[in-house]
Formats: sequence, structure tokens, C-alpha cells
Amino acid sequence: MNKKEISKEIEQFATSLRLPGIKKYFQENAKEAATRDISYEEYLYGLLQKEYDLRQEHAKENRIRLANFPYKKYIEDLKIEYLPDDANRKLKVLSSLEFIKNGQNVILAGNPGTGKTHIAIGLGIKACLAGLRVLFTTIPTLINQLKESRSEKTLQTFENKFAKYDLGVHSESSIIN
Repeated sequence: MNKKEISKEIEQFATSLRLPGIKKYFQENAKEAATRDISYEEYLYGLLQKEYDLRQEHAKENRIRLANFPYKKYIEDLKIEYLPDDANRKLKVLSSLEFIKNGQNVILAGNPGTGKTHIAIGLGIKACLAGLRVLFTTIPTLINQLKESRSEKTLQTFENKFAKYDLGVHSESSIIN
């Protein structure tokens, strides 16, 4: 087999095995390995590292997408100078995400425009980036789903759905649990 045939076969294997990082980078890494006299192990390590990094990045994107946030807001983009004093103090504690590990509920209450939803979404996205599964929903949607599940006698199935999430973010009063 010549190099061109081997490259084609590697691409087919990578496609079949669902290894997009290897498919994308193997030729580039092979050229670099040849010019820099890199060992087979180092070449394979570099290629697998790129595959791993790509999968981690896609997993973060998928967790954010599956959380159903209405828009992306990051904690880092929050203008803390406009927050009420108690929210400003508690933001550092909440940003650590320790409340999730400790199984604590957080209720963000306050006047409209005080940053409750921004904080809730920001914490949710931060949790997604930390590898946690998050669900964002509005209170009216949640209540409707509960009513429908009860009338269809699928309430237990609906409740079990929540067990797979590490964090639930409910908007309207921005309840985090």
C-alpha cells in the first residue's frame, strides 16, 4: 500500500470509529513527526491528546446546548458594581459551585433587573463547563410539564428525568437547586 492509500484507509477507520480529531490531525501530526524526528509513541500521544481535547470541548458545548439556556450569559460578564451588596458578597461563594456539591438550594430573589437571571444562567454555564449536567427551565413550563405528566400518569417518569441532572435552574424567580 502506498501513503495515499494508507491515508485514505486511516480516514475511513477514523470515520467508522468516530474519531474526528484523529481524522482531522493525523496527516499534520505525521508530517511534524517526520520533520522533528518524533517517536511513534510521541506521535500517537499527540494525536490522542488532540482527539481527547476535541471530545472534551464538544462535551462542554453539548452540555450547554442540552441545558436549554434561553441565551448565554457568563458570570464573568456580570457587572458586579450594579449588584445589590448582599448579592455581590454571595456571588464569590456561589461561583465556587460548592452549593451543588453540598446539595444546597439557592433562591435568587429581588426586583426586576437586578441580575438574578444573569447569575442563574452564568452559574449554570459555569457548571456545564465544570462537567456537570444542567437543566434550565421556566417555572410556567415546569408547572405545565408537571400537570401533563400527572394527567398522562407519567409523573414518576418525569420525576426520574431530573435525577440525571446535577443542577436545575428555574427562571421566573430564578430558583437554583
